[in-house]
Amino acid sequence: MNVARRASALPVVLPVVLLAAFATLNASHAIAADTMKANPLLQPSTLPYQLPPFDKITDADLAPALDAGMAEQRGEIDAIARKPAPATFENTIVAMERSGQLLQRASAVFSNLNSSNTNPQIEAVEAQMAPKLSAHSDAIFLNPELFARVGTLYEKRRSLQLDAESLRLLERYNTLFVRAGAKLSENDKTRLRQINEQLSTAATQFSQTVLKGVNAAAVVVDKVADLDGLSAEQIAVAAEAAKARKMEGKWVIALLNTTGQPSLSQLKNRALRERIYKTSLGRGWGGEFDTTALIAQMVKLRAERAELLGYANHAAYILEDETALTPAAANKMLAQLAPPAVANARREAAEMQKLIDAQAQANGTAPFKLAAWDWDFYAEQVRKAKYAYDESEVRPYFEMERVMRDGVLFAAHELYGVSFKERKDLPVYQADVKVFEVFNADGSQLGMLLMDWYARGNKRGGAWMSSFIDQSKLFGTHAVVINNLNIPKPPQGQPTLLTFDEVTTAFHEFGHALHGLFSNVHYPQFSGTNVPRDFVEYPSQYNEMWATDPRVLANYAKQYQTGAGMPQALMDKVLAARKFNQGFATTEYLAAAMLDQAWHQLKPNQTPAAPDVEKFEAAALKQAGMDFEAVPPRYRSTYFSHIFSSPTGYSSGYYAYIWSEVLAADTEHWFDNNGGLQRPNGDLLRAKVLSRGFSVDALTSFKEFYGKAPEIQPLLKSRGLDVAEAAR
Repeated sequence: MNVARRASALPVVLPVVLLAAFATLNASHAIAADTMKANPLLQPSTLPYQLPPFDKITDADLAPALDAGMAEQRGEIDAIARKPAPATFENTIVAMERSGQLLQRASAVFSNLNSSNTNPQIEAVEAQMAPKLSAHSDAIFLNPELFARVGTLYEKRRSLQLDAESLRLLERYNTLFVRAGAKLSENDKTRLRQINEQLSTAATQFSQTVLKGVNAAAVVVDKVADLDGLSAEQIAVAAEAAKARKMEGKWVIALLNTTGQPSLSQLKNRALRERIYKTSLGRGWGGEFDTTALIAQMVKLRAERAELLGYANHAAYILEDETALTPAAANKMLAQLAPPAVANARREAAEMQKLIDAQAQANGTAPFKLAAWDWDFYAEQVRKAKYAYDESEVRPYFEMERVMRDGVLFAAHELYGVSFKERKDLPVYQADVKVFEVFNADGSQLGMLLMDWYARGNKRGGAWMSSFIDQSKLFGTHAVVINNLNIPKPPQGQPTLLTFDEVTTAFHEFGHALHGLFSNVHYPQFSGTNVPRDFVEYPSQYNEMWATDPRVLANYAKQYQTGAGMPQALMDKVLAARKFNQGFATTEYLAAAMLDQAWHQLKPNQTPAAPDVEKFEAAALKQAGMDFEAVPPRYRSTYFSHIFSSPTGYSSGYYAYIWSEVLAADTEHWFDNNGGLQRPNGDLLRAKVLSRGFSVDALTSFKEFYGKAPEIQPLLKSRGLDVAEAAR
C-alpha cells in the first residue's frame, strides 16, 4: 500500500502567536455582552485536560470567540511592542508565546469542527474569518516595533545565556518574522497583506467547493444487478446513501476525494467502473463546482508573494523552511524514484493485460486495452492469483473496534507501555466519537485521544490528526489530539469491516497521535507535530509497520463472528503481498507530488489562466515522465486539497510523504535489526524523536536515533523498486 495516498494531510495547529498562517484583528465586529458572557470558549475548559465542552459549544459561539481572541491577542502584542523597558527574552519572546490563548482555544475548536462536522453556518464562519485571521497574522509579523525587539535579542543571542530550547525559540521567532515579510518596505508590506488576504479567501472557497463537489458527484445506480461484486454490506451502504438523498429504490456510490475509488476493485460491471472513474476524474473542471479559476488565482498570488519576499518561486520559499531546503533537492529525490516506479507500473499493467486477453479468449469476447478504471479490478485478480486471497477474504478479520483496540492501541502499549481508558462520561461533538484517557507506563497522565473514524457527508475527505490542546510545560498542559478517518458506516446492526488499506491508515494516523501525545517540550511553538512538513509524516509512516507485525496482526486479525484468528497461511499471504502493486501506488503518488512542484516552481508571469489549467497539468505530467494514462495522479489539480485548500497547506510539500517515508523505512530496518516490538526500542524512539517536537533540528533527532544519516535503499526495497532486486 502506498502510504503517500493518505490524505492525512495532517492539519497542524500552529503555536499560539502564529495561528496557522492566518490572522488579523477586526475589532469592529460588535459582540453582544450577554452572548459573550455565555460563550464557553472564552475561558479554559474545566473538563479533564481542558477537553472542549462540546455539549455547551454552539455554532453561534465560534465567530464571537474568534473575534474576541483576535482582539485580546492584538492587545497583548501591542503591549509587548510598545513596552518602554528594553527587550528581554521574558518580556518579548516568552510574552509572545503566552499571547493568544483565547484565540488558540477558539481556533482549535473551530478548525476541528469545520473539518470533521461542518454545516452551512460553520462554513459561513470560515468564509467570514479567513481574511480576518490572515490580517491578524500580518498585524503581528509585520509590526516593525515588535520585530525591532526580536531583532535586538537575536543579534545578542549568544550573550543571553539561554538554555538550548530557549535559544532555539528566539532563533525560530526571528526566522518566522523574516519569512513573514518583516524586512519589507511599507509599500511591499501593503501588497503582501493584500496577497495573504486574497489567498486565504480563495483557499476557503476551494476547500468548500471541493467538499460540495465530491458529495454532488456521487454516482447513482438504478439496478442492483449492476453492483455485482460488492458485498451485501456494501450494497446496503449504497442503499442507505440513496435513502439519505431521498432516492429510495436506487443505490448511490459515494466518492472519496481521491482519483481512485474503493469500489473499483470489486465491481464487475465495466461500464459502471468507467462511469465512476470518469466522474471522479472530472470533478472541478467546469460547472457549479469548477475550481480552475481559484487554482489560477492562488498559483499566481503565491508566485508573486515569493518574488516579493526575495525567492525564485513559491517552492523555494516553502522548502527553505523544510528539511529538504531547496526545490532541487526535492526534484532530485522525486526524479530518482520516478523511473523505477513507472517501469514497475508498466510491468504490472502488462501482467493485467495478459489476464484480460486470456479471459476474453476463454469467454469468446472481444479483448480491450487496460484502462485506469480497470486497474484495481484486475489488480485484485492478479493479487488473488499470486497470493490466493482477495480483499473480501480478509475483511471479515478486520472488524473496526477490534482493529482499534487490539491492533492500534495494543501495539502502542507493547512498544511504549502506554495504556488507554475509554471515557464515556465526557461530551463529544458527534455520537460516533470515542474518547480515551492515555497514561504512561508508570500510571501518570499523558493526555487525551479522540477517535472519529466514520465518514459523513459534512466531513472532509481523507484521514488526518490534529490537536485541541498542545502539550507545553509553559502552560502545564497535556496534549488532547484527535484521529479522523473516513470509513463508510454500515447500516444499524451490521459490523464495520475494514479493507487492509483502511487498517494501515488507522495505524498511520495513530503515529501522528503518538507524536502529539509524547511531546515533552517547554514551549508550545515546538510541541508535538509542529515540525517541518517533510518530517511530520515520518512518525506516522513508521507506525504503519505494526499493522503487519506478526504479533500485532495475530492479536487483532480475528473473524468478527467467531473470534477465530486469521489462519497463518492467509496471514502469510497478506504479509507477502505488501510489495504488490507498488508500481501503481508509487506512480500515482509521484505524479501528484511532481504536479505540486510544477505548479509552485513557476514565476508570476509563467502561471496559466483558468482555461489553461488542464493543459498545464497535462504538460507538467508529460515533462516529468508521469503521463501514463492507466495511472493518473492520485489527485488532479481541481481536487488537490493538500496544496490548495489553505493559504499554504502542503503546497510545494506533497513530496513530504515520500521524503518522510525514507526515514520510516530506515526506522523499520533499524527495528528489524534490533529486536522489533520491544519496550527499550520504543523508549529510545520516544526519547530521541517523538518527545522532542521541533525543540531540536528534525534530522538531528533522527540521526541521534538511527545512528547515521538517512539512506534511500530500505525504501526502494520496501516498495519493490530496487532496480537490482526487480531485475532478479
